[in-house]
Amino acid sequence: MIRLTYFTEVDIEQLVAWNADTSAAFLMQWSGKEFTYPLTKAQIERYMQDSNEANATKLIYKVIDEQSNQVIGFCALNKIDYQHKSARISKILIGESSMRGKGFGRQIIQALLQIGFETLHLHRISLGVFDFNQAAISCYKNVGLKVEGVLRDTCLVDNEYWSLYEMSMLEQEYNTLIQVYN
Repeated sequence: MIRLTYFTEVDIEQLVAWNADTSAAFLMQWSGKEFTYPLTKAQIERYMQDSNEANATKLIYKVIDEQSNQVIGFCALNKIDYQHKSARISKILIGESSMRGKGFGRQIIQALLQIGFETLHLHRISLGVFDFNQAAISCYKNVGLKVEGVLRDTCLVDNEYWSLYEMSMLEQEYNTLIQVYN
């Protein structure tokens, strides 16, 4: 099991370290166009501005494995629109490579959906995932997100265009899932 707690300045060095020996493609896969390679402390500090406070449009979290109490990842609920009751899940990263493939991605998505629908009382939560990331697509579908469409050739990475699946969940779909699990 995991828990999400707010990401703080204390956590920046860990996030930079997880990306130190990677590539521009790896960074693009988990962060989208928000950051540029190589990831720096300054980029993260800019991203953190106006986050994690009352009525913030961005909530940034570190992911903690409850069994080991170790920080294993990073995630965010972005573009929170309180008027239209929507938000976007983003920046899903299991930084500790030994923790990948163990179901933490599913738990992260479920926790973000719970925050969005139960705490923020949103109506719609969306995310984007690159079309080649079949493991993530399968995970998101299993959690209950629906594919809305494909944005073709949205990013140019290493001279190759990447397309993006748009996926979402509505509050009534979430409520139905919660009733099934309870």
